Amino acid sequence: MDLANKKVLVIGAARSGIAAAKIAKNFGAFVILSDAKQEEDINFDFAELRGLGVELRFGKQTEELLSGVDLIIVSPAVPIKIPLLKAAKAKNIPIISEVEFAYNLAKSPICAVTGTNGKTTTVTLLGLLLEEKFSKVGVGGNIGFPLSEVALEVGAGGILAVEISSYQMEATKNFKPHISAILNITPDHLKRHGSMEVYQAMKEKIFAQETAEDFLILNYDDERTREIIDRAACKVFYFSRQLELAEGAFIKNNSLVIKINGETHKLCAVDELGIKGWHNVENALAASLIAFLAGVAAEKISAVLKSFQGVEHRIEFVREIDGVKYYNDSKATNTDSAIKALETFAGHIVLIAGGDDKGTDLTEFLNLVNERVDYLILVGDAAARFKTCALDKNFPAEKILEAGYSMERAVELAKKIARPPQVILLSPACASFDMYSDFEERGRDFKRIVKEL
Repeated sequence: MDLANKKVLVIGAARSGIAAAKIAKNFGAFVILSDAKQEEDINFDFAELRGLGVELRFGKQTEELLSGVDLIIVSPAVPIKIPLLKAAKAKNIPIISEVEFAYNLAKSPICAVTGTNGKTTTVTLLGLLLEEKFSKVGVGGNIGFPLSEVALEVGAGGILAVEISSYQMEATKNFKPHISAILNITPDHLKRHGSMEVYQAMKEKIFAQETAEDFLILNYDDERTREIIDRAACKVFYFSRQLELAEGAFIKNNSLVIKINGETHKLCAVDELGIKGWHNVENALAASLIAFLAGVAAEKISAVLKSFQGVEHRIEFVREIDGVKYYNDSKATNTDSAIKALETFAGHIVLIAGGDDKGTDLTEFLNLVNERVDYLILVGDAAARFKTCALDKNFPAEKILEAGYSMERAVELAKKIARPPQVILLSPACASFDMYSDFEERGRDFKRIVKEL
C-alpha cells in the first residue's frame, strides 16, 4: 500500500486509530489524528505520536480537516454517518475502516469471525488451533489488538485469526478473508445501525468479496445465518449442535465431529471440552471447522479443545467465599449473551445486571431470570427499566436490589445475601459506558472487589 507523501486523516483516537496513525506515518504519509473528544478526556499518552510527527486535532471536527486529504481511516467506534464523513464522501475522498487498512497490509490469509455473541471465545480458541500448523499466527481485530499492527507483525507465511464487529465492517469495500464465519445474529447495536436489517447487512459484508476458492462457515441452528447461503459466492459449510449434518461440524453420539468429503473425524466428547455450556459447544464447533479447513489435523484439534479453558470476562470463575462461587461475565453486553450465561447454571443465581442500556427487548432474558435467578441486583443507567420490566414479569419486588452506580455496593449486597448452593454472577446484559470505559475495565473492577473481600 503506497502512502508515501499522501495526506491521511485518521478519525478516532482509540486503539485502532492510534495504531493506524503510527503505521501510516511510518509508511511515509503526512498524518492527522482527529478525535471529537478533548485530549484530557482520552486515557492515552500521545507523546510518542507527537514525537513521530503525527498532527493531533482534538475537539470539534469541521470540514477544514478534509483540506488536501487523500485517504481517511476510520476507527470502529466512529459511525460513518457523522457529518464530517458525509462531507468527505461528497468530496469523493476514499474512506476505509482500520480493518480494511489492515487487509491492504496483510501478506498472510485471514480467518475472520463475526456474530453477535461468541466471537472472542471462538477467535481465541481458533488462534490456539492454528498454532498447531502455522509457525506465525496473529490474533487481532475486535478482540483488543489492532488488526493493522497484527498483520504487519505476522507478515508473510503465517495466518491471521480475526474478530470482526459490525462497526468495523461499516467502512469496508474490499475486505476479503479466505475463511469467514458468522456465528449468530441477534438484536444488538441497533442504536448505531438503526435496524436489524442494516445490522445483518454489516455482518454479511464479511464474506461479500469471497469467491469460489474461499469458505464461509454458518450456524445452521440460527435462522438468520442459515439462509445466508443464498447470498454467498464461496463454498459454505454449516455447524450445528442440534442436528447431524450431511457435511460440516456437528454433534454425533455426544461427540464433536467434522464430516467433509464423506469422511468423518471425531474430535472429542462434549464433556471433554475445557469450556462449558452449550453456547461454547457452538463456539468450539465453529473454531474447529475453520481450523480444519485451514489445514489443521483433527487429532491436533482434539488436544486443544480438551485443554482450552476459555477467555477472561466470559463466565470466568473468580473466587469461592463461604461456599459461594463468584463468576465474571462482564463480556455479556447484550441480553442474548447474558441468557447463555444464565443457561450455564442450573439455578440459584444472584445476578448483577445493568449498565449502559441498549434498549433491546428484555422478554426472553427476564423469562430466564424468573426461572433461575434468586436475587436480581441492578446497577447503572439500565436499572430503572430493568426493574420495571422485571416487576411486569412478576419477579418478586423484595428480591430486586439496587446498587446505583457502584460495583462495590453491588458485590457487597450479593455477598450479604448469597448462601450455598447459590452463585454470584456478573452478567450485565448491557454495555459498560455509563460506569466504565469498556467491559474489560468493568470485569476487572468486579474481580478486584471480589478478591479484596
